[in-house]
Amino acid sequence: MRIGIATDHGGFVLKEDLLVRLKQAGHEVVDFGAHSLETGDDYPDFVIPLARSVAAGELDRGVAVCGSGVGASIAANKIHGARAALILDHFSARQGVEDDNMNIICVGGRVVGPEAAWDLIRLFQRLSLPRPNAICDALAKSHRQKQIILESMVRRYQRVYWKLKLLTLTDPKLDQLCINTIRTLSSDAVQQGSDMSARW
Repeated sequence: MRIGIATDHGGFVLKEDLLVRLKQAGHEVVDFGAHSLETGDDYPDFVIPLARSVAAGELDRGVAVCGSGVGASIAANKIHGARAALILDHFSARQGVEDDNMNIICVGGRVVGPEAAWDLIRLFQRLSLPRPNAICDALAKSHRQKQIILESMVRRYQRVYWKLKLLTLTDPKLDQLCINTIRTLSSDAVQQGSDMSARW
C-alpha cells in the first residue's frame, strides 16, 4: 500500500517512529515532513499537501499527526476528496473506514504513545474502504430526499396556480397577473432547487 505521512513539531517524534514501522511492514511511504524538529513550523504546511495527494489518488491512505490530532484533521478536511478523522480507539477506526470512507487517519503525538498509535494505524491500513454499491446507496438516499423536497415544492406552486386561475377566469388583466406570478414562482422554485443541489 502507498501511504503518506505528515506532521509538524507536535507529532515529529511519533511520526519518525511510525515512518520506520510502516516501511518495515512493507508499505511504500511518502514522507511529507516535517523532516526535522522545528518548534516554529505548523501542521497545515505538511498536512494539506498530504491531503491533496490522497484526494488525487496518488496515495492509497494518509496518516496525519500533530500535537492533538485535531488540527491535522481540520486542515486535511479542507481538501475536497480528503476524509480525515481523529482516531483514538479501534471502533472509530473501523467505523471511519468501513462506514464513512475515511482515507486519512489523524493521531496526536502528545496524547497517544507509539504503540497505541501503531495499533490504530495497522487496523486502519488493513480495513477495506466501502464497496462502491454502499457509496451509491448513500448517494441514492440523498437524491431521494432531494426529490421529495422538490416534488413538494412543485405541488405547492401548482396549488397556488389553480387558486389564482380560479380568481382570474373573467378578467384578462388579472389573468395576465396570474401568468406573471406563476413565472416568478417557477423561477423561485428553480433557484431553490439549484441552491439545494449545490448544498448536496
